[in-house]
Amino acid sequence: MSKLIIQGGHKLKGEIRISGMKNAATPILAACILATERCVIKNIPNISDVRVMLQILKGLGFLISYKNHTVTVLPKKVTLRGLDVGLIQKLRSSILILGPLLSRMGRVSLPEPGGCIIGRRPIDTHLYGFQKLGAKVLHKNKQIFLSAQKLKGAEIILPEFSVTATENIIMAACLAKGITVIKSAAIEPHVIDLIDFLNKLGGNIKQDLGHKIIVKGVKKLFGGEHTVIPDSIEAGTFIVATLITKGKLKLRGVDHNHLDAVYELLERIGAGLTLSKNSVEIFFKKPLSSFKLQALPYPGFPTDLQAPFGLLATQCNGTSLIHDPLYEGRMSYVNELIKMGANAIICDPHRVLITGLTALKGMEIKGLDLRAGATLVLAGLLAKGITIVDGSENLDRGYEKFDERLNKLGAKIKRE
Repeated sequence: MSKLIIQGGHKLKGEIRISGMKNAATPILAACILATERCVIKNIPNISDVRVMLQILKGLGFLISYKNHTVTVLPKKVTLRGLDVGLIQKLRSSILILGPLLSRMGRVSLPEPGGCIIGRRPIDTHLYGFQKLGAKVLHKNKQIFLSAQKLKGAEIILPEFSVTATENIIMAACLAKGITVIKSAAIEPHVIDLIDFLNKLGGNIKQDLGHKIIVKGVKKLFGGEHTVIPDSIEAGTFIVATLITKGKLKLRGVDHNHLDAVYELLERIGAGLTLSKNSVEIFFKKPLSSFKLQALPYPGFPTDLQAPFGLLATQCNGTSLIHDPLYEGRMSYVNELIKMGANAIICDPHRVLITGLTALKGMEIKGLDLRAGATLVLAGLLAKGITIVDGSENLDRGYEKFDERLNKLGAKIKRE
């Protein structure tokens, strides 16, 4: 297990270009299973989750080229014999190959996926959607078995705003006979990016009146080119890093529409913010005010930024309330911040009260998931002395060269 050793007390300054979005890249790569011609995907981040997904596609028989953040996927005869169970169990987003494989092959058997430990994330909503499309489903002993002679369009009312379930059902419905209407669908930017990609391949999908998605089945999907959207979660992470170090940073290559909820909160607490075309300059201009934050489905505040903004709350005047109703395990980072000197009370698995301003002191800590790991690295930038963050491989799952890029902005981080 690798470690990051961080010397605190250095302001961040300069410019950085935001990477392609992890949460958009993996479903789009999974969707290539449906294509019958070459797909070229640009702005793919060089992260371990992407590399694992590419290995899974290779195991299915696809020819893969990955160079300069561009992936080319050439379809060959798809085979389930090459699926690596170990890779499936490493990657939470491997669940996204279920829909495309069911649609293309008519059957699929997979173990339950792995991924971050952020609470219970059952796959019932995925399986419910497949059943509504006409698939036979067996979920037993942590193994998933799906089969269908021909999927048929249906009206599906999802019991939760599940991003991956929405994506999986969209992909399964693309080649189904008839029209599928998904209600209570997730409409996060990466879901819309997946829809845009599938439509470029010849799909017929549209978002209609808020959380409703309509999929008209087509006989065949072709090939095409697509550029993955910028990572708004990475942008939000660098924004917090700038504010806690009282620095000044320009983020290039952002989509402002995807950051509306973040910008609104930043303006409310008094952060310095200047927007221009495809870029934002963030700077510390005065002591920040405490805030209430509730993670919500899009267009609400993203759950993946709850942890970094929980850290930011330690540097705000007054008591902030952080509420994440989506996952009960997302507060693991708070216990580590308390060790470092934060004044925080975990009210229940979904809510925490954090009172600032508090100084943090460096020590050895551990991030249990991707976003907690990134948050604790930022805590190390803020803390007095040396902070050691165990489990930096979690960071590599979703942030491209995170430590190297922070160092270029003025941080002092060493990897061991």
